[in-house]
Amino acid sequence: MEWDDGMAARAKDKNEAGEVEAKVIAAALALAAEGPWGRVTLATIAARAGVALADLYPRLASKGAILDRFARGIDRAVLAGDDPSLAAEPARDRLFDVLMRRFEALAPHRAALRSIAAAERRDPLGLITRIPGFLESMRWMVEAAGLDGTGWRGLLRQRGAAAVFLAVVPTFLEDDSEDLARTMAALDKQIARGDRLMRRLARAG
Repeated sequence: MEWDDGMAARAKDKNEAGEVEAKVIAAALALAAEGPWGRVTLATIAARAGVALADLYPRLASKGAILDRFARGIDRAVLAGDDPSLAAEPARDRLFDVLMRRFEALAPHRAALRSIAAAERRDPLGLITRIPGFLESMRWMVEAAGLDGTGWRGLLRQRGAAAVFLAVVPTFLEDDSEDLARTMAALDKQIARGDRLMRRLARAG
């Protein structure tokens, strides 16, 4: 019975931590959408979320950590939308589908992302600290596209997916259409360009 009680208590704590995390992420994005991200502090995020500042420590102890948690949620949303019927499609089509699902998951947060992107352009050191998490997201996107993300070839695929995604971000941030038509066109163009480059490298090798 004591073991069962302990398990129940841990499950309750985990659920409560998840609820706090969701509130904090939502508050951070709301504040970013309302004004410059650079002026947002952990204290203002906690106040907007209705939680104690101590609740952010240690899992969400920086704005970068909050953004990383948000990115992990986007990863899960993309992976949950996996479409097995695409397995027989060419690799570039599968990658297009996965990255487009990522942009669609991010679309409701464009105002916040514009503010965050503007702040990160003025904070290169902060941006650098988030690169490993971004590349980890791209590894999962490559895997979701049915491509091997391991080894040196996998590393090239990860870097290629990252380059494609980042090249499309400026278009996405300004694309307010409901169907993200401009984003889709830009993504298709960048994937085609990357595909041609990989083919040339393969022939050269």
